[in-house]
Amino acid sequence: QAAAIFNSAFGSFLGIVITPLLLLLFLGSSSSVPFTSIFSQLFMTVVVPLIIGQIVRRYIKDWLERKKPPFGAISSCVLLMIIYTTFCDTFANPNIDLDKFSLIIIVFIIFSIQMSFMFLTFLFSTRNNSTFTPADTVAIVFCSTHKSLTLGIPMLKIVFAGYEHLSLISVPLLIYHPAQILLGSLLVPTIKSWMVSRQKALKLTRQPKAPVKV
Repeated sequence: QAAAIFNSAFGSFLGIVITPLLLLLFLGSSSSVPFTSIFSQLFMTVVVPLIIGQIVRRYIKDWLERKKPPFGAISSCVLLMIIYTTFCDTFANPNIDLDKFSLIIIVFIIFSIQMSFMFLTFLFSTRNNSTFTPADTVAIVFCSTHKSLTLGIPMLKIVFAGYEHLSLISVPLLIYHPAQILLGSLLVPTIKSWMVSRQKALKLTRQPKAPVKV
């Protein structure tokens, strides 16, 4: 869990450095990025709520364990609302110039990237000299390829504040997030079956062999 949280946070903050480099590489245009302002806003948006939540949790942990609020349902509803409002904000913008063919191409590219990343992480975590367990492999495949709108959209709004084509550059992330949910739902039965069979095979290989009587 700690590794997954670190991967998500580190990957998002790394985007602040990688994004301008990619713009320079693919578009040939350069721009100045106010790192101090961006990091301070991200710190207030992402890190401070996390710290406050951890502090408050220490004092209400027992109450939460007794009452067991439906945090799963609340989290899903909030995430669904963020996705819905972001979609509305993006496609309601009159400045967005995206035809249907381009949208289909973007969807195809996003799904291809998703499948490629998941396949590469699966190969990496199941190689012969790997020390990862089957459960570790499942966590790696899903967590290392995960990007969330809850952090991605605020980052885009901070990094590209005032940019007239902000809605347009938000489209890949809007597609990426539902795509990973859809692919995850489709792959869960297959990956679960592989994990269970792999765990049983490992248990059989680790069992001590009975001595042979002569």
